[in-house]
Amino acid sequence: MNRTLKYLSCAAVAAAVAGTATAAYAAPAKAPHAIVARGTAHTQAASAAKVQASTPLRPTAKKTAPTPRVVAPGEHVTAAPGFELWLTAEGKYWTTPSMPDEPQFRSVVDGNIDRSTPGVSMQAEGDRSRVYLSGVYYGGKGTASSVEVDTADGTVRGKLIELPGKPGWGAWYAVAEVKPGSGSWDYVSRITVHDTKGKIYAQLKLR
Repeated sequence: MNRTLKYLSCAAVAAAVAGTATAAYAAPAKAPHAIVARGTAHTQAASAAKVQASTPLRPTAKKTAPTPRVVAPGEHVTAAPGFELWLTAEGKYWTTPSMPDEPQFRSVVDGNIDRSTPGVSMQAEGDRSRVYLSGVYYGGKGTASSVEVDTADGTVRGKLIELPGKPGWGAWYAVAEVKPGSGSWDYVSRITVHDTKGKIYAQLKLR
């Protein structure tokens, strides 16, 4: 009986040792797969980096600054219903909603403006909801590009028109939406015309 117990004990110890050995070898069995996976990921990343490095970057297209709309002499431009403008060699004509059949006129040749010096003029007419703004710009260096009008309700961006042939002057116009309680005769504080380089072409400060 004692021999049998010793035999069984030895067999159990041997089995335990054998089981431990089996477990010990079983644990790293996944290691080669992990190593292969890491190696594959590294190879893929390296390949992607090579592809990205070998792909030429496309240059970003530069935005071209806007220039005034060129209109023919007498061509009408509608800024809003009833608010129209047109140019001749003598100056700017326009109508407003309150006087659609009575054109108004501002000359650029009567000596009231010095076209050799940068300048901006303004005419305005409005009601409780809108202010119709326009004027003449002239004398600046470079090419006029945009106009901004500072009002009691914020900055309004208008548009520019010119006659063909670079006459050295043009007209600007804008429509401002009036907020309740903000309308007044000093509604506009400044008009700024910028050139295509973003610099000031001409400016008028009213207050």
